[in-house]
Amino acid sequence: MSNTVALIHTSPSMVPMFKALTDELTPGIDVFNMVDESLLRSIIREGKLVPAAARRLVGHVTAAADAGATHVLVTCSSMGKAVEASRTMVGATVLRVDEPMTAKAISLGQRIGVIATLPSTLNPTVALIQVRAAAAGKQVTLSTQVVEGAFAAVMSGDGAKHDQLVEAALRQMAKTSDVIVLAQASMSRVVAAMPAGAIGVPVLSSPRLAIEHLAGLLSGRIHEPAPQVSQSASCG
Repeated sequence: MSNTVALIHTSPSMVPMFKALTDELTPGIDVFNMVDESLLRSIIREGKLVPAAARRLVGHVTAAADAGATHVLVTCSSMGKAVEASRTMVGATVLRVDEPMTAKAISLGQRIGVIATLPSTLNPTVALIQVRAAAAGKQVTLSTQVVEGAFAAVMSGDGAKHDQLVEAALRQMAKTSDVIVLAQASMSRVVAAMPAGAIGVPVLSSPRLAIEHLAGLLSGRIHEPAPQVSQSASCG
């Protein structure tokens, strides 16, 4: 049976980014997208993943599998608990976008910085790193920052201000970190626009690492999804 990939997004802005990555890293694979902005709106309003939103996400995963998806990637990491719950309900391989990023961060250093643009996204990402580090038997030291004003800027259409604020936060955090994790996939564009090595430490974002992991599964180079954990993380 040929493989088909479903990408489930909480923002339409993620579709072009992931299309470019799947075109590059999984050429020839049938890919379709599902978008539900109400999920992200719920997270922002409630400050966390609530049961109603989790049920909607599980429904989307089920619908994707019913539509023929052999692999489902949920591109918003705040859906973590719902993603894990959905794995028991479908025959498809269901993937969290943040697991490969978290695993790589833990492998790269002890001092891990985490940057987010929404307060509601920060703590779940930190919790995921802590759980994964404990499972790997590694001790890590975490430093965190919410980049004030960045999310409001991008929502108002001022992407340049968002990027400027995030870049400044990255440069400051790099002084005390071995590796930096971007809690939201939308922040990855900031690093992509900077010269290689500009920050001085590795800066990880979830989209490329997740699609690289997916490509490994599709090609048979990787035989299991990333380890499952019962924590949620964040997106935006």
